[in-house]
Amino acid sequence: MAHKVRNGYSTAQITLHWLTVLVVLTAYFASDAMEDAARALRESGGTPYPTVHTVAGISVLILAVIRLIIRRRRGAPEPQGEGMQQLGAVWGHRLLYLLMFAVPIGGVIVWFGGVRSLGDVHGLAGQALMLLFLGHAALALWHQYTVKDGTLMRMLRPEPK
Repeated sequence: MAHKVRNGYSTAQITLHWLTVLVVLTAYFASDAMEDAARALRESGGTPYPTVHTVAGISVLILAVIRLIIRRRRGAPEPQGEGMQQLGAVWGHRLLYLLMFAVPIGGVIVWFGGVRSLGDVHGLAGQALMLLFLGHAALALWHQYTVKDGTLMRMLRPEPK
């Protein structure tokens, strides 16, 4: 299926974007509690259980899958800018998606799969996702208020049908 070029995003794409923001933030801010949960699990010898962090992380993965399916079917606007700026936007989005898949999958392997040795890698990847997430938000604000090219508005107002 050919990738369709659009001028804006659909209501579904915008909603999924902002839901992803909420669950990424939830997973990040709930991550500190995982050390206590892991310690309690080791001490009790029990089995892994869902936590706010794990539910949010799995939600990130599910939302990323849905977003990619819709993007593939509907298409998306071309990134703003030219040359290196456009290339940076394309690869920045690709890296965001890669991390939205890799971080939750790594977390499932660590928590539910019991591969504790990957915990530090999962934590570093989560930090990288948050840094990229914050950079993405900062660049959206820069585009909106400095460049004034309407980039942020595309994620606030759906493309007319």
